[in-house]
Amino acid sequence: MTFTGESVYSGGKLLSAASPIINAGADRGYHLLVVDGHSRTNKFFWSLPFIIGGQHWRIYYDPHVDGSLVTLQLCLVIGTIDLVKAHFEFSFVEENDEQERARIHDGSEIFEFRGRFSHHTKVLKKETWEKFIRDDRFTILCDVMVLAQGATTRISSFIAVPPSDMQQNFMDLLLSGDGTDVIFRVGGETFTAHKCVLAARSAFFRAQLFGPMKEGTASTNTILQIDDMHAEVFSMMLRFIYGDSLPAPPVDENEGVLLQHLLVAADRYDLRRLRAMCEDKLCDYIDISSVATILSLADQHSCDGLPFPRLSGEPKGFCGDRRV
Repeated sequence: MTFTGESVYSGGKLLSAASPIINAGADRGYHLLVVDGHSRTNKFFWSLPFIIGGQHWRIYYDPHVDGSLVTLQLCLVIGTIDLVKAHFEFSFVEENDEQERARIHDGSEIFEFRGRFSHHTKVLKKETWEKFIRDDRFTILCDVMVLAQGATTRISSFIAVPPSDMQQNFMDLLLSGDGTDVIFRVGGETFTAHKCVLAARSAFFRAQLFGPMKEGTASTNTILQIDDMHAEVFSMMLRFIYGDSLPAPPVDENEGVLLQHLLVAADRYDLRRLRAMCEDKLCDYIDISSVATILSLADQHSCDGLPFPRLSGEPKGFCGDRRV
């Protein structure tokens, strides 16, 4: 069950949320309604909105004028043309102990919601909630479980979807060498790769390997010689193509110089994201000794992210409006 935040009513008003609307990201979640200053709360109010099962909900609280009853409603606050079915349950909970709950009603019933402010109501008598008040304060937990279309019950909890591991899958493919069909010879070293991956990531490689620029024959392995690039730079570029992140340079290399060469390679092979990442990182290396070289590079490759730094009085790492 996923927590979707809390609504705190104190001092005659609903306190603002510290964060945007919380989406449970699942079909089941709960929201806490905290009433601080119960004896001084004499008017109705709405909770902050929260999202469960893709639907926007709010809790309505009405203490009634004579104090003998309290009305609680779960409201669907954004209309939908589809019928929404849900279980919901209100419970009193002790502060900081959401496991200890006293159910206000049986939550096994299926309720139907349709249209804006469609709602279902629970009415509590005074003697029901008075025993849960501590220091003029109490907390109500609203547990909501949205049912799939056509469902009459739900017997299993939601499935946690793992984060994407696609980047790691592609890096594993590169490192394994399985299915490679192109060979690069760079600076005395040999690198293997997959034409389809290169073509998908770079318009230059797409034209070189499949278009009018295509070299060699249609044999299983195409061999390409690159004479004007360091092997370390090509290796980093290849790892970016497969992993979509800026690779760490070899420990014994000058990172600032290597980034300059990598920026040139990114510009040549139309890898715009890599080029922007190199520009951003190079801002950390602009100082008196390197400024001329880096600005010349920026001018040659139209790097808008590398404007002339205001070196006088500025610390190393200043680049335009960017400070590190």
